[in-house]
Amino acid sequence: MGPLAYLSLIAVLRVSGKRTLAKMNAFDFVVTVALGSTLATVLLSKDVPLDEGVLAFVILAALQFVIAWIAQRVSPVEAAIKSSPRTLLCDGRFDETALLDERVTRDEVAAAVRKSGEGDLGRIAAVVLETDGSFSVIAASAAGDRSAFPS
Repeated sequence: MGPLAYLSLIAVLRVSGKRTLAKMNAFDFVVTVALGSTLATVLLSKDVPLDEGVLAFVILAALQFVIAWIAQRVSPVEAAIKSSPRTLLCDGRFDETALLDERVTRDEVAAAVRKSGEGDLGRIAAVVLETDGSFSVIAASAAGDRSAFPS
């Protein structure tokens, strides 16, 4: 039964598209975790028949599709399930309000800058906390139009 549950999950994921496993925001992450939890339950519990597990995969994928489709078309729904990117550092200066709001430390921002290959915060145009929780580091030499930075 385990291999069939695994193959069923793969089939549902192929049919539902790449978005089902995207980590674009917290909502997508929850769907990914729920799919994994459902697979584990089907594999480890003799009380859950394969057809119920497959139905759960289909329901989760369908709900993710429907909510993403609605969010794409209805701004309040999008705002409810997605966060916005936030600039944490601009022109080498930290935005203390943004750091507090997003619960990010200066050290975490500095680590992201180092990871990008830069060592001098003064040579950074911006560090943006993206909707998926990752940091985008934009060097001053590559910044271009700063109006594109989120507030």
